[in-house]
Amino acid sequence: MDYREYPPHPALAAYVDCVWTALAPAAAHTHRVLPDNCVDILWQDGGQQGFAVGMMSSSILVPSARPVRTLAVRFKPGMAGLFLAAPLHALTDQRADIDLLWGRSDAHRLADALWTSDAPERARLAIIERELLRRLRAADVNASGAATGGLALVQRALATLEGSGDVRVEQAAAGLGVSRQHLAAQFRQHVGLSPKLFARICRFRQATAAIKTARGAAPDWAQLALDCGYFDQSHLIHDFQEFAGSAPERFHFSNQTAA
Repeated sequence: MDYREYPPHPALAAYVDCVWTALAPAAAHTHRVLPDNCVDILWQDGGQQGFAVGMMSSSILVPSARPVRTLAVRFKPGMAGLFLAAPLHALTDQRADIDLLWGRSDAHRLADALWTSDAPERARLAIIERELLRRLRAADVNASGAATGGLALVQRALATLEGSGDVRVEQAAAGLGVSRQHLAAQFRQHVGLSPKLFARICRFRQATAAIKTARGAAPDWAQLALDCGYFDQSHLIHDFQEFAGSAPERFHFSNQTAA
């Protein structure tokens, strides 16, 4: 898989994590996609409609029987709703055709612009960015990128949960002066996951990043668990089985083999 990420247009940097491209190999294959606490919109060649992929609560296997070229945008947690005009919980573990979210006319216009030219990939990604900027202006977000109400609350909570692997949801809610139930309702609307599940995936991603950067022998799993905010090694193993479909040792071995 030829996969490349690019930083977004500066005016989108507060909302978009990256724009990216991928080219699947010609041979039939299947690859596993891990939950990453992000929402993506993907456009693929071959006449397919663009589609949004919501927050994932577990990994998925994506089969491919032909070479597929993908152009996509990945939103920062909590920001996709500004562009999709839909509650994020409705997209969790789902995909939705973009013409249902943006309207058939706009969706077809964008698809034609992406696939009926021979422009380089980065230029095609710029077409997507221009559409996102147009929708951002329509969402009436002020020039500083600040949000109000529930989204502002969620953004403060996200910063807390992403910044500490061992923070408890009750602590985060108390620090924000709201109940756990209110915070959970706002997360459901603006993020698509519960705060607890979001925090678990944050810890899992921290652990996978540590494993991917490890070289040679397997790490000290008990110490890795503690470093990533897990109570103990058994909790680390449980999350890998749930989110990656394998034990940490197998995940480490597959990454060392791929490298």
